[in-house]
Amino acid sequence: MSRPPLELWAGPECTVNRVGDQYRDQSVANGFHERIDDLDRLASLGIKRMRFPLLWERTETAPNAYDWRWSDERMARLRELGVAPIAGLLHHGSGPLYTDLLDPGFPQALARYAKAVAQRYPDIDAYTPVNEPLTTARFSALYGLWYPHARDDKSFVRALLNQVRGTVLAMRAVRAVNPRAQLVQTDDLGHTESSPRLRYQAEFENLRRWLTFDLLCGRIDAQHPLRAYLRRHGADEQELQGFVEAPCPPDILGINSYVTSERFLDERTWLYPSQLHGGNGRDNYVDVELARVHGRHIGGFGARLREASERYGLPVAITEVHLGCSRDEQVRWLHQAWAAAQAVREEGHDVRAVTVWAAFGTHDWDSLLTLNRGNYEPGLWDVSSGTPRPTALATLARQLAHGQQPDDPVLAGPGWWQRELRLEYPVHGELEALAVAGAPLLITGATGTLGQAFARFCELRGLPYRLLTRGDMDIADPASVASALERWQPWAVINTAGFVRVDDAENEPRQWRENVTGPVLLAQECARHGVRLVNFSSDLVFDGGKSTPYVESDAPSPLNAYGRAKLEAERAILAVAPDALIIRTAAFFGPWDRHNFVAQTLESLRRGERWRAAHDQCVSPTYVPDLVQATLDLLVDGERGLWHLSNRGAVSWAGLAEMSADAAALDKRLIQRVPGTALGQIAPRPRYSALASERALLMPKLEDALARYMVDQERFAGDWPWANAEAKRAAA
Repeated sequence: MSRPPLELWAGPECTVNRVGDQYRDQSVANGFHERIDDLDRLASLGIKRMRFPLLWERTETAPNAYDWRWSDERMARLRELGVAPIAGLLHHGSGPLYTDLLDPGFPQALARYAKAVAQRYPDIDAYTPVNEPLTTARFSALYGLWYPHARDDKSFVRALLNQVRGTVLAMRAVRAVNPRAQLVQTDDLGHTESSPRLRYQAEFENLRRWLTFDLLCGRIDAQHPLRAYLRRHGADEQELQGFVEAPCPPDILGINSYVTSERFLDERTWLYPSQLHGGNGRDNYVDVELARVHGRHIGGFGARLREASERYGLPVAITEVHLGCSRDEQVRWLHQAWAAAQAVREEGHDVRAVTVWAAFGTHDWDSLLTLNRGNYEPGLWDVSSGTPRPTALATLARQLAHGQQPDDPVLAGPGWWQRELRLEYPVHGELEALAVAGAPLLITGATGTLGQAFARFCELRGLPYRLLTRGDMDIADPASVASALERWQPWAVINTAGFVRVDDAENEPRQWRENVTGPVLLAQECARHGVRLVNFSSDLVFDGGKSTPYVESDAPSPLNAYGRAKLEAERAILAVAPDALIIRTAAFFGPWDRHNFVAQTLESLRRGERWRAAHDQCVSPTYVPDLVQATLDLLVDGERGLWHLSNRGAVSWAGLAEMSADAAALDKRLIQRVPGTALGQIAPRPRYSALASERALLMPKLEDALARYMVDQERFAGDWPWANAEAKRAAA
């Protein structure tokens, strides 16, 4: 009898954890708490199950007092949609205020809550009482990052045993109501490698990673290599024997794995930054991501699924697939996870599902939730504007669930974790690296700041590209465009070419050829060949009549020839190529261009010279790396139409000069605030042309961009090490 196909599951990032006295709720941060129609969005992918957050901290408002209103409404909707929930009761949390991970009464308290859930929803047939007990114990009781912020082995052991004991008691309570209820137990199944000297520490950590599953499966008997460790750090003999005599094996082992889950230990601390130095009391060493130092690729989901299946002989599933990175890398990570699960199934292992995780993104996981900075990373949907916008991940997930062949062009290439640029430190072992592959992007404007920035980031993101001069493709020559599209067979063209001198545009007929005739002809040819197009427009399509930032639906009314050309190009391009992506932006500054306003301001101030800047023209400056990254994400997402991309913030040119001086610790008293007319400007400028977006908040704040610019201009003073890759490729 044939096995059922691999299932797609999904879940929102739903952590409710505590740092100090503050609880952080990811469901509130990403809006899942408010939007019941998110369940419809998830169901539309074709998922069979959802990891549903029926979390203890959110529901038990006081001891034995429960507020079911939120979960009642959503459980009813899941039944209507035909999506089965996997009820999660604790997700990196420590429970309500009256308990914590080290409380002796924690297991019984969790079980009481589980009983209440089962009685309220007797039809739920799958539970994860505690998500990732081992990981939570490490972060909360060994590393001190989360409450109760302990940093010792005794606390780690107690936190782990309390969570696993709580899981056992919770499942007993649930099964007393619904005997068919399954345990879907998750944990981050990492893997550690090391230099020869530290092999003993790697072996210990590779044994420790199994503790959640070993305890539940009754494997921590007298012969288990970590039984003595657990006893030495506070585990009671009777307590451990209880797990052996009354095991509670999972019905499905849920494997979570991230790029950061695979580690490398190295005692050669002098090869690494001082902030990475640590140790175990016996040896000093660093603990870094394997991908950053080892020549061999990480094992990833395939290796972890095989290990778990062979060790326990139980069904397995991937219960979290998420990568906080650029969209193309996120898509590759999900696709590779699905392919790994299929491959392991074909080897005969019982792999049930792959779970797309963080469906609506994450907040502040870049600091492991220890800092409340609001740093957002999208998932299957981007909720930065408040309204979920599907990304390329949602498209891929839907294709996988329905057995369709994924068609995203970025999937032809390897992820960053498989390419040579992943390596930040001296390589350990023989280098393995996969070559970038697939249809290219064509980037016009080879000599311009923006074109070169796109080439740099395509190199970084593993996107094949061709950076074209006018000799390679003249966008105003139909034969030249057609020839280039036939020759390179791109999946998209990014047009950064154009006439950019605003004052000269008033009396220069050539600007119409570069800014209108060429882009429109390029759009026609791209539409004819089925190739996506990105073109750039300007804030100067507006007349400055508003006093708040312009959004995409505001009516344009340009004051100068440059703005009129850009507006005509927008309209004509979308008429002939409705799928084109038009980006309005303004006031570039970046680390590789010394001729932008910010760079010139700082150079003048460093020389002690006065710097004149307009105080009566308000703009939204744009950091080029942010612009390029956001544009590429939108292109991969398949977005179309008009988008505003500039860093968040409205400031006059004089104000920007002063902000730059402050960021660089220079004397802003040298900045002279003058009217724009005093600067010899020929073309009329709008008084106010700041941009904002009603479609998504994809760009960081201006203050953040300036801070990164100050670092990046030093870091990239020579240039990025991969910037010459195109020249090397051409020479080869």
